[in-house]
Amino acid sequence: MRIRARQVALVVIAVVVAVVCVRLGFWQLDRLHGRRDVNAMLAARGALPPVDLATADIGALAYAHVTVAGTYDPSHEIVLSGRSYQGMAGNHILTPLVLRDGRAVLVDRGWVPLDVASPPVGGAPAAPTGQVTVSGLALPPDSISASPVSPAPSVVTRIDLGIATLPYRLVPVYVLLQTQDPAQASGSPIPGVPPTLDEGPHLSYAIQWFAFATIAIVGCVVLVRRDPKPVGE
Repeated sequence: MRIRARQVALVVIAVVVAVVCVRLGFWQLDRLHGRRDVNAMLAARGALPPVDLATADIGALAYAHVTVAGTYDPSHEIVLSGRSYQGMAGNHILTPLVLRDGRAVLVDRGWVPLDVASPPVGGAPAAPTGQVTVSGLALPPDSISASPVSPAPSVVTRIDLGIATLPYRLVPVYVLLQTQDPAQASGSPIPGVPPTLDEGPHLSYAIQWFAFATIAIVGCVVLVRRDPKPVGE
């Protein structure tokens, strides 16, 4: 009887583990389908013609191609540190572009070598003066802090549209610059590469959970078959 109780316990544990793993596997598949739906929506949005950021619906701007005209404000420029280009270490330059209506949008003007580390950036990669028209990809920031830090940091490691204390209201997206009119004469900064819309690790995680469920059931069967029968049976 003691051995039979142990077998029952093994079966119960294996079934519980298998059920939990299967549920987690289907949860990961649900997340994968959600990620695919979002990626399809963003890809469709990115395939549309560029929109004027100044007049577009703010809620529909993420991952949309945009154009925006304004004047750069290098006095509030920020260095986004720790960015690479073709294996070379460097930084990106974030410069507010002030719009006609008084708002501003943060523009990621691109990559510069590591020695360009303190704003406002001068020399060849300096922001052009006068009116410019920027074309690029509108992207959501890494975060928007509720309590702005003052004074605003001049070097950051992530894009936070709430961290800078600025004399104007920022649009809640930033623009990854692709082209600019007039173009930067020096070719620097080098425009950044748009992010890819990957599916994440959800499929591999789902396969792992289903594999764990299979291992639990198969392992239980093996252990029960190897368990000796009680004496006299």
